Amino acid sequence: MNPKAPEPGDVDRLSALLERFRVHAHLFHAGPLCGVTHFAAAPGRAFLHVLRQGQMQVTHRPRSGAPRRLQLCEPTLLFYPRPLEHDFHNAPQEGSDFVCATLDFDGGERHPLVQALPAFVALPIAEVAGIEHTLALLFAETERVRCGQRLLAGRLFEVLLLQLLRWLMDHPEAGAIETGLLAGLAHPRLARALTGLHERPGHDWTLATMAQAAGMSRSAFAAQFHATLGITPGAYLLAWRVSLAQTLLRQGQRVQQVSDQLGYASAAAFSRAFAQAVGAPPRDWLRQQ
Repeated sequence: MNPKAPEPGDVDRLSALLERFRVHAHLFHAGPLCGVTHFAAAPGRAFLHVLRQGQMQVTHRPRSGAPRRLQLCEPTLLFYPRPLEHDFHNAPQEGSDFVCATLDFDGGERHPLVQALPAFVALPIAEVAGIEHTLALLFAETERVRCGQRLLAGRLFEVLLLQLLRWLMDHPEAGAIETGLLAGLAHPRLARALTGLHERPGHDWTLATMAQAAGMSRSAFAAQFHATLGITPGAYLLAWRVSLAQTLLRQGQRVQQVSDQLGYASAAAFSRAFAQAVGAPPRDWLRQQ
């Protein structure tokens, strides 16, 4: 008898990721925008915009991965997880009203979620249940200057981002997310294995233990994992550990410490795995940084 497939909501699919690779939001605009507003594509810069009311047109450069032109006619979230030039065309009489924030992802474009997200997300606010409470607090904070306004508004933008990510995982087809990490986290069985890897990277993971966490046979798990994430389970585990190692090394931890935390038998074994993934041993990589 096959075990019942777990529901994705049975596990916390985001906390371990965002605790290890944090996101920091910074409010930089609140109010109407007039004419044409250009947002440049700067390295490491992501944007989250909220169109509160009014209408406008958004344009992107050709072959950018985003629609050339997009007409917005209802309150909408606009999310750019990676650097991408975009322009807002907004006639003054239309009365469009915005709050906008930049997002700093730990690791920049190497952040696991940044790599998994589409180039651009436009999500009508009405489609996201519960988001109106966050937006009510956010707009209340931006209506007038008060002590701690930027700090609190930044935290509310981070909550907003979490709610957006939840929605994308629950509706991967709407976000055109067919493969990659978010698609894996949206899968009811793979999500359990992925969450285990994220929470316990130093565990003695094998194909068998990963499949067991997912409640699948090894062959079925390996095939479904590769089809959904576009990478083998072993390659994903290596990439996840190396991403964590890079963060720990930049924080000043020694190679032996990092090796112990990530479950390697020795510093030499860790260095070989690290070099396999990035093309240089840990100390050489750190000097290059």
